[in-house]
Amino acid sequence: MAIIPQMSLFTWKEIEILGDLDRLRLVLDYMPDEAFMQNLEKKRGKGRNDYPVRAMWNSILAGIVFQHESIEKLRRELSRNGQLREMCGFEGQVPTSYAYTRFLKSLIRDEEMMDKMFETLVEQLLERLPDFGKRLVIDSKAISSFSKHPNKHETEDGRRDLDTNHSQKVYSGVTKEGNPWQKVVKWFGYKLHLVVDATYELPVTFKVTKASESDITEGHKLLEQMEEKQPKLLETAETMAGDRGYDDTKLITKLWDTYKIKPIMDIRNMWKDPDKTRLLPGKENVVYNYKGTVSCVCPETGKQREMCNGGFEKDRQKLKKLCPAKQMGVTCEGKAQCPVAQGLRISLSEDRRIFTPIDRSSYKWKKEYNRRTAVERVNSRLDTSFGFELHTIRGMAKMKLRCGLALCVMLVMALGRIKENQAEKMRSLVS
Repeated sequence: MAIIPQMSLFTWKEIEILGDLDRLRLVLDYMPDEAFMQNLEKKRGKGRNDYPVRAMWNSILAGIVFQHESIEKLRRELSRNGQLREMCGFEGQVPTSYAYTRFLKSLIRDEEMMDKMFETLVEQLLERLPDFGKRLVIDSKAISSFSKHPNKHETEDGRRDLDTNHSQKVYSGVTKEGNPWQKVVKWFGYKLHLVVDATYELPVTFKVTKASESDITEGHKLLEQMEEKQPKLLETAETMAGDRGYDDTKLITKLWDTYKIKPIMDIRNMWKDPDKTRLLPGKENVVYNYKGTVSCVCPETGKQREMCNGGFEKDRQKLKKLCPAKQMGVTCEGKAQCPVAQGLRISLSEDRRIFTPIDRSSYKWKKEYNRRTAVERVNSRLDTSFGFELHTIRGMAKMKLRCGLALCVMLVMALGRIKENQAEKMRSLVS
């Protein structure tokens, strides 16, 4: 029989194999920037037009694509690369440093237009990519300031960064051998708070803050931001995954109760008592641990067995747990007198952190949580493909602009690739 392979409309590898000029062409051809350019030209008025708005803007985008960490490196590239100057739209000399300084200030003043452009790109991808926006992942990324420490005098001198502070993030886990490990990352700078699509590894919303801002606090704000500016995205989303930095009862509750998005958040051990398990309220022989694993205790032998997952009853807001003896064919001496031999239901309200619509102890939960690595790959691309490892940025306004530009470029590269290859990709292939 013929096998019809699953086709993907987009993978980031399609972008990686392109040269810089091909990537830039995608960006220039498909960026939804016409309204933005008209607004900038209107504000410029009838003054001198030595360096056209469109050409300046195109060169800024080129700096993102070519990973230039400073305007001076961009200017040097423009000076030596005639093809690049032509693509950007410059007919005369390369703009001065001062011209770029003024232009960047105008971009910063039009932050709302930049945000709108990002949202437009997300909307276009929602229309073109199947399943885009269904599986979301939330995370934060540390971005160091070009300044290495705070300004002691708290005065602006162009060499200090007054908009940021110190922070640290702790990562921990257990090795294959069972040994605990911990890694502490410290930095002086900012945080980029990101929500990305896990299927296509593309950003869908973002926020830039000082390094010390809490992931949980900003997680709530990102949801509010999406509700205000991207309601269609919230309607599309089915799951949202995050590490234990987003382990918060209110956030988990809001995701499900308000938006019907199933939370897939790693959990911290908040139990202070020495016992590894607790008795489930109303049950005499059922215990559970802080990770949501539910076990029954044999009335005859006292042997503890993990109960099987029976799914989630949405109308009742309850998780079903099934007798392991019945489901797995295990011999249980106390089955006849076991009060939960027919199974049981656990309401989410027992503990909203521990008991979630997708059972924490299920294979499905582990599978969905593993998709969280998508945001790590996006963060890695920001460093390696968009120049955040070697940037020269000081100040919150400049950092917001740089992040917004990089994320817009990431989205438009994907959109352009999809538009140009869609007819071919949609064709059924039989092998």
